[in-house]
Amino acid sequence: MARAHDETSPLFAGNAAGTLRLVFYLALAMVLMVLDHRNSWLWQVRNTASMVVEPVYRLASLPGNGVRALTIAFADRKLLTEQNQRLREDLLLANARLNRMASVAEQNERLKGLLDTQHSLDLNVQLARVVGVDLGPYQQRLVVNLGARDGVHGGQPVIDAHGVIGQVVQVLPTTSVVMLVTDPAHAIPVVDERSGLRTVAYGAHDADGIVLPNVPLAADVRVGDRLLTSGLGGRFPPGFPVGTVLSVALGDSGMFRMAQVQPAADVDRSDDVLLLHDQAEPAGPPAPAVPAGPPAALAPAPGTAASAAKPAASSPVSTPAPHPVAPAAAPPTGGAP
Repeated sequence: MARAHDETSPLFAGNAAGTLRLVFYLALAMVLMVLDHRNSWLWQVRNTASMVVEPVYRLASLPGNGVRALTIAFADRKLLTEQNQRLREDLLLANARLNRMASVAEQNERLKGLLDTQHSLDLNVQLARVVGVDLGPYQQRLVVNLGARDGVHGGQPVIDAHGVIGQVVQVLPTTSVVMLVTDPAHAIPVVDERSGLRTVAYGAHDADGIVLPNVPLAADVRVGDRLLTSGLGGRFPPGFPVGTVLSVALGDSGMFRMAQVQPAADVDRSDDVLLLHDQAEPAGPPAPAVPAGPPAALAPAPGTAASAAKPAASSPVSTPAPHPVAPAAAPPTGGAP
């Protein structure tokens, strides 16, 4: 677009004076550039100019630097969040594995106790796993993973490493139901290990324990006595721990005393149990008893017995002298005159 005539430019004027000024400025610029390049005369001017211009550069770069800093901050925060999440998951997994290892170690201890019980008593047993629990106020039972296919039958005693748990009351093809000794409907003949008192222990109706409801007033039952199976009835073999007497008090009728018993078995914590089978009766007569001699401390030493026998053999034995015997009368040879 053409410029108006009244708008004049002092530098780019169309006359000769403007052209001369332009040529002069260009020549001056070239001279200054050559002198500065060879002699570095304008370095201080440049330094001063750069100091003046530097804040402008910094101000101009602030938006870009801020965006970059925010991006790095968000990236670092995201990375830290992800690392924290991974570490949290690793910690939870490590805790779960540690708890699992503790549970496995405890289970191994229980299995070791059951195995020791089997070996020490030479029992014919089956190891069963508890797969169900019903510990209500009216019945207390367990479900184990062995059934009729495994040879389980009703009334079979069930024990753990500490004592009697209960007995099988229902047999299914692959599982069985065990009534605990703490069930109100359960009864087991017991004997007091200390006093020899025989009685029957029942499951408690109001607590997870065992009671002896009919203890005679004159019976010798004390706190701390151990109760064992008596073997009466033929259901439970004799000698298995049933519980420990916790308290003895007068019954409601006043004619008997009642004893509270703590079960010996872990009825509410056992995960593995043993099912007892009928023990085989010994075949044939019992072995003859070994004759018992004198105590070894009172028996004479072998050397002493030999020395005592030698003088007795060498000593002369006196024999009584024979009595004189009268000669027999000769028979008569002839007849009397």
